[in-house]
Amino acid sequence: MTAEQPTGPVVVTPHGAVRGRYERGGAVFRGIPYAAPPFGPRRFRPPEPPEPWDGVRDAGAFGPTAPKPPYSEAFARYLSDPVVAGDDCLNLNVWTPEPGPGARLPVLVWLHGGALTRGSSAVPVYGGHAFARDGVVLVSVNYRLGIEGYGLFPDAPPNPGLHDQLAALRWVHDSIAAFGGDPDNVTLCGQSAGAISVGALIAAPPAQGLFRRAVLQSGAPEFSERDRVRRMVRRMAGRLKVAATAEAFAAVDRALLLRTQAEVGKLSSPVLGGPAFGIVVDGDLVPRDPLQALIDGEAARGADLLMGWTRDEYRLWLVPGGLVERVDRLGTVALAGAMARCHAGHDVPRGYRAARPGAGTAEVVGQMVTDHLLRLPLHRLADARPGRSYLYEFAWPSLVPGLGACHALELGFVFDTGEVPESVKLAGAGAPQELGDAMHSAWVRFATTGDPGWQAWDASHPVRIFDVGEPRVAYGPRDAELGLWPATATVPQPASASGVRAPGAARASAVRRLRRSVAARRR
Repeated sequence: MTAEQPTGPVVVTPHGAVRGRYERGGAVFRGIPYAAPPFGPRRFRPPEPPEPWDGVRDAGAFGPTAPKPPYSEAFARYLSDPVVAGDDCLNLNVWTPEPGPGARLPVLVWLHGGALTRGSSAVPVYGGHAFARDGVVLVSVNYRLGIEGYGLFPDAPPNPGLHDQLAALRWVHDSIAAFGGDPDNVTLCGQSAGAISVGALIAAPPAQGLFRRAVLQSGAPEFSERDRVRRMVRRMAGRLKVAATAEAFAAVDRALLLRTQAEVGKLSSPVLGGPAFGIVVDGDLVPRDPLQALIDGEAARGADLLMGWTRDEYRLWLVPGGLVERVDRLGTVALAGAMARCHAGHDVPRGYRAARPGAGTAEVVGQMVTDHLLRLPLHRLADARPGRSYLYEFAWPSLVPGLGACHALELGFVFDTGEVPESVKLAGAGAPQELGDAMHSAWVRFATTGDPGWQAWDASHPVRIFDVGEPRVAYGPRDAELGLWPATATVPQPASASGVRAPGAARASAVRRLRRSVAARRR
């Protein structure tokens, strides 16, 4: 054996053998292709199987990441997004404690977030060593992003990025036993855009039977209006001075395409709205609104769900670039935009202000949008599910000033990777390890047994609050919807029978108004 020939475990996949590495008590296989490079004649098309290879393919390094623009300087202070060059970007990674058939260990399949335009499986926060250490096989997936994965063209099928994820899930079903995993015990898990993707996949007819459970972190099942995605494509076409077709976009220099995408997408944040890429109803993989399909019980009937949010999601959307101060200065203009974004009447923000005396416009706007995008739909889904649902709120505030318990902060705790510099960028130095132990172990239990360790959702509305100190679950009566709010509110509140403080009248009234507004729009 020469120095150039690495040693490590070898596993045979349907397309060829791969050699991984032994690391930290387990085995890691990186950059395994689950589909062919999506370029050339495959551009903007559903994924195709990879070409089989002879011999043993080295799987020691992360594979190429999907084409994507970098984060702005303001967001790059908090979020890391490595780039690995190359066209073979439809690849995945496997962490396993026991490579080889026969182990039949639970499997967690991870779909990263990034607004469907950024992110990859190579982000160090998503390292799977802790899951492997605790007896779970972790699979993390790269998929097409932005215009490549979610552009809507008259001459190409929609949702190729979602089809990539389905192809990866099928690869897991066919291949994971050889890595020590149990193909009949697969949990599909994602955060933000990854959670939205999970919601679409568990509702997708072709995905039924490929998963047993699902985790939705800070993202609810949804679909984008086709015209919203078309506006994004048309604006890019206008700047590029080409037709809004897949054929025309395929002829544009790829770096120019990414720069144009970044410029057009500057106003595509969850708070500001604007044109953006998203999953669209396509009559095939997404035959209808995924949330409504799940609520109606048409899909994933027996699947257990773990769903939740961070207390201050909106702070990652607004703090970078000084948007909190800008929204506060805009005042009623920003509030009017949020009311339109949430399809809410004037009584809704009044209720939010009553529930948060002294809050600035940015906080009111941020919480309204968070409730509209996350808490309300996740509550509706938990209420309607025939299977078990478990809800949580991540409430620990970052040690980085201004971020609070912001979007994506929980990730280093879920993966137990709080020590890596990329986690410290968002959480600050000295994040509590006991919180990582609690959250990571809950995800391990859920992937293993379907029970993360607290009461399943019922009429008492239990929500596990992840914070420092003793573990606690907040409860609330159905009409008050305690799960929509932080359990550590500062407004006067009566105590509930459980001993956890129930929401005040103003807070409950604001929630009911928002619920009525959303329900009226759906009718």
